[in-house]
Parts: sequence; structure tokens; C-alpha cells
Amino acid sequence: MNLNSILIGSEDPQRLVEFYTRVLGQPGFSEGGFTGWQIGTGFVTVGAHSEVHGQNAEPGRLIWNIETPDVQGTFERFRDAGATVVREPYGFADVGPEASIATLSDPDGNYFQLMTPMPM
Repeated sequence: MNLNSILIGSEDPQRLVEFYTRVLGQPGFSEGGFTGWQIGTGFVTVGAHSEVHGQNAEPGRLIWNIETPDVQGTFERFRDAGATVVREPYGFADVGPEASIATLSDPDGNYFQLMTPMPM
């Protein structure tokens, strides 16, 4: 199996498209009301969803992660592009002293994290 993508539904998908374009760069595709960015082998996709309204009431329920060898630098770039800081980079000792993770959110309040690549 392979995780293909995550779909972020929104009442205002254009606002999220503009946000993720600032954070992730130009999308890899935009068609049929859906816009996506390839990260590694999978996609983060944004589109309208009839059952989604307003801010995410439970942003910690689903958190998606992006691996990066430079958590601090990527964190600063995403923050400067408009991501809301939930938690600045911090270490987690059970992986190793060089490992770190940071939590941010998009304009709808959806959490995503930057993290040091994990050994397989």
C-alpha cells in the first residue's frame, strides 16, 4: 500500500489554495475544483466540501506531517509565509538528540507538523 494523498476540505478553498501556495510553492495541479501539491510521493489537496464549515473545531484530531532535514529553517519559512505557530520547534529524545518537531496551522485551523526524517 501507499498513502496517495490527504484532502483538506474547506468552505473557502481559495483561501487555503492561496495559503498553501505561499507555504509550499506553486501547486502541481489544479482541476475540477481541487488543487494539490506533491510532497515526496504523496499529495496535499485542497477542495470545497459540503460538510465543512468555518474553523476546524478539533484541529488535533488529524495532524499531517512533513519530513524535512531542516525543521528550524522550514518552520521559519512557513511562519513567515503566514502559517500560525501552534508550537515552535522542540526536540523529542526518544528518536535522538538531533530530532525535532514543530506544529503549525492553516487559515482553517488545520494542524500540520514539520519533523526530522524518521529512520525506517
